[in-house]
Amino acid sequence: MPQTQPLFLARRSYRRRRMMDAVRLLPFFGTVLLLLPLLWRPAETPEPDTARGVIYLFTTWVVLIIAALVLSRGLAPGLLDAEEPVSPGPETEPHNGAG
Repeated sequence: MPQTQPLFLARRSYRRRRMMDAVRLLPFFGTVLLLLPLLWRPAETPEPDTARGVIYLFTTWVVLIIAALVLSRGLAPGLLDAEEPVSPGPETEPHNGAG
């Protein structure tokens, strides 16, 4: 019975891909969170309730920055491994058949 490729990815590769997916979704998630105050009902007072909105806005902004920092730190080792040059083999010049 011939051996086939494993059905599942390696754990490290799987986690790195899921983190990359999270990085790709972070701007959309952030946009939804930042637009969420538009759906809030106004307070019962005639004056706008800006204090709560400003606190929410800056708290969300800080949380998104921290999430981006955590995700980028988690991806950095895997990306650095991928960028390391492969040890060069014997130098051979391409032969084009002429000469």
